[in-house]
Amino acid sequence: MEVHGGADIHMQPMEDPMSEQVHAPKGGCDPAGNPLRSRLLAGPVAPWREEPTPEQIATRNDDLATERAWIADALQEISTLTCVQFVNRTTETDYVYVERGQSCWSYFGKIGGRQAVGLVKNGCMDKGAIQHEMNHALGFIHEQARSDRDRFVKIMWEHIVAGEQGNFGKVNSKNLGLPYDYSSVMHYGAYDFSSAPGKPTIVPVPDPSIPIGQREGLSNLDVAKINKLYKCNCCSSVLPKSKGSFSSVNYPFPYPNNSNCLWLIRVRRSKIFLQFEAFDLQPSSDCSSDYIKIYNGNSKNSPVLLDKYCGKGPLPSLVASGSTMLVEFASDESNTATGFRASYNRVNCGDTFTDSNGVITSPNYPNKYPKNQACFWVISSPVGYKISLKMLSFELEDSDRCIYDYLLIHDGSRPTSPAAGPYCGTEKVADFTSTGNFVLVEFHSDIVWELPGFVMSYTFGR
Repeated sequence: MEVHGGADIHMQPMEDPMSEQVHAPKGGCDPAGNPLRSRLLAGPVAPWREEPTPEQIATRNDDLATERAWIADALQEISTLTCVQFVNRTTETDYVYVERGQSCWSYFGKIGGRQAVGLVKNGCMDKGAIQHEMNHALGFIHEQARSDRDRFVKIMWEHIVAGEQGNFGKVNSKNLGLPYDYSSVMHYGAYDFSSAPGKPTIVPVPDPSIPIGQREGLSNLDVAKINKLYKCNCCSSVLPKSKGSFSSVNYPFPYPNNSNCLWLIRVRRSKIFLQFEAFDLQPSSDCSSDYIKIYNGNSKNSPVLLDKYCGKGPLPSLVASGSTMLVEFASDESNTATGFRASYNRVNCGDTFTDSNGVITSPNYPNKYPKNQACFWVISSPVGYKISLKMLSFELEDSDRCIYDYLLIHDGSRPTSPAAGPYCGTEKVADFTSTGNFVLVEFHSDIVWELPGFVMSYTFGR
């Protein structure tokens, strides 16, 4: 959200809009040739340097030590999905200095020397707000300032607070050949700088109900714009909807050699349940050739949910412990296969367990579980080990055939795997032992009764 009381972008029309040169992460996005020299705005170009040596963006944020983890997380997402890399400043003369400002603001593009970006703790510390200001430093204007914006939004000048009309100007932008993006992290919200409650300053056309101004994180087109501006050779996508599907390149036909693709799944204030409908990758003894790897977060620095996996056959379902999950696919220069197809859903609660023993509880246990819950817990043991579950306490809403609140225990990791249950009320839940190395525990509650729920333990064994 933009902070009222001042523009958040300081224009430098004679400077190259590129913030710094780029550094290519190993095995991922590579700069294709020289760093980009073109501009988002029409005008003279001041190139960063002539030789194609990749460099990194040096940053420093001494003034915001307590918020450093939030800033690092936001920048790490940019680095994961693009070839732009941020590093802590050492001796660089040109660098970005993140400071505690009176508002959220940034210069437009690289200005040289110590370049400030202002962030306010209460208002600028959402991931998307941090990325918004850093994208200005990378050379990106507000989405609603694009030269073609009048085809997509209507500016309600009469609703803008006095003195702030300059924030809604239109510029002669080049747009990189990419479409207008209502979901961009660079788009103002409908009521930013409004003079009165209920009076929008920006209305999408022709459909005024289209949401604008999200600050959850980079949109798919935000990623595409960075990669195009900096000529990154990246295969990366953002999946921000509550459910969706994705597949390897060319599926169901063979995927190309030397691929490295990333999918960042991001759902709003929920968790992610991922399933694979098909899976066929070139096998190797340690899956070092072609593989899928899944992270419990938004970067390769996040904990690993599923380490390198290859071959043919079923892949286990997985539940992220938070609202983001990163899927990595890589292939080498030799044989290929048909690849994979996967789908995901937003779920209220759940997790993936790989420890040899543990405890699973309903939400809020021993207090009452919430209404309208859909929860999935996946337990994964090493190959050759089975999983045993024991119910320690159980009290759900009772009903004939357990159609309201209920618990299922699946012998496998998928909702279609054979199941014990459904269980409800206070009935005894029999001890359960899997036939393989995966178990899915599934819990649902409806809109009426709330009760203490359940607690169960599990162990691995041969």
